[in-house]
Amino acid sequence: MSPGIKRKRTKALSLGNVVIGGGAPIVVQSMTCTDTRDVTATIAQINALAGRGCEVVRVAVPDQAAAAALAKIKEAISIPLVADIHFQHRLALAAIKAGVDGVRINPGNMKRDGVRQVVQAASDCGVAIRVGVNAGSLEKDLLDKYGGPTAQALVDSALRNVSYLEALGFDAIKVSLKSSDVPTMIAAYRGISKKIRYPLHLGVTEAGALADATIKSSVGMGVLLNEGIGDTIRVSVTGDPLCEVDIAYGILRSLGIRKVGAEIISCPTCGRCEIDLFLLAAKVGKALRGVKPYIKVALMGCIVNGPGEAREADIGIAGGKGQGLLFKKGKVVGKVKEKDFVRVLKDEIQQMLHAKEV
Repeated sequence: MSPGIKRKRTKALSLGNVVIGGGAPIVVQSMTCTDTRDVTATIAQINALAGRGCEVVRVAVPDQAAAAALAKIKEAISIPLVADIHFQHRLALAAIKAGVDGVRINPGNMKRDGVRQVVQAASDCGVAIRVGVNAGSLEKDLLDKYGGPTAQALVDSALRNVSYLEALGFDAIKVSLKSSDVPTMIAAYRGISKKIRYPLHLGVTEAGALADATIKSSVGMGVLLNEGIGDTIRVSVTGDPLCEVDIAYGILRSLGIRKVGAEIISCPTCGRCEIDLFLLAAKVGKALRGVKPYIKVALMGCIVNGPGEAREADIGIAGGKGQGLLFKKGKVVGKVKEKDFVRVLKDEIQQMLHAKEV
């Protein structure tokens, strides 16, 4: 954790074997894009996400066939499973019966009696509930009151629904207030953080394809995380969900919140660069996907900043014409030909990780 960031202390919540809030490390989540009814494909994608570092996964449950698939999916995965439910409380009841670790509901689009039944079932089975408020599905009276899905409308919706769950004696709650508008999302989370002590799940919803999703998520969640707000995060990408995990850890690493995975420092290149740094960065990045221990790798293309940056990393290359200096823990350990850069870096990094030097 960066010394400049003071996390807000929230109530701890158990989601399977993962603790969220209460000072626990910020948890990285994702969501499958497979058809949940396709058990084989969904299991494969969840296990790929887990291999990338995903710590909690959510699946859509649009109908009873999807709910019926949950038990088999749960048996074949190693990370907590959350069922995403809208409108139909019976789907949430079926998901809880199937053994999920959590359910995400938007009480604003579910009848009160249905919510009551879901709360009772979740309480009986030790299942957590995420109150997921979304700018796209706010209650009509709040839209009328505020003239649209404003930050205060999101906060009021969350408070209303949290209060209802509390009145039913339920407190295994986490909360999200999502909007595709970054300033609205930031203001909403700031507002709710002052009102409740339940763990908060951060995200910018419908953030777009890779570039837009990276930018919006980094800005929105980065601002809040830097203020100590947030206990679990999900980056929403229109595309391969494996990218979501990479971006999420990148956000946490950039703020010094969680030193997890490979941090690659590489120069943007200029006319002084005499090696194929684009190819080198791509190959090294691919080779290090899914690495969980933190390691800082510097890939520099010239002698201006290269040696200095490489010395600050756990391992690095400062390139010259057709060759480069290999740095390890701040010391030059040899010269490497350009054609051997990737092989040597991979071998050295594997040795470092195996020896637990980083």
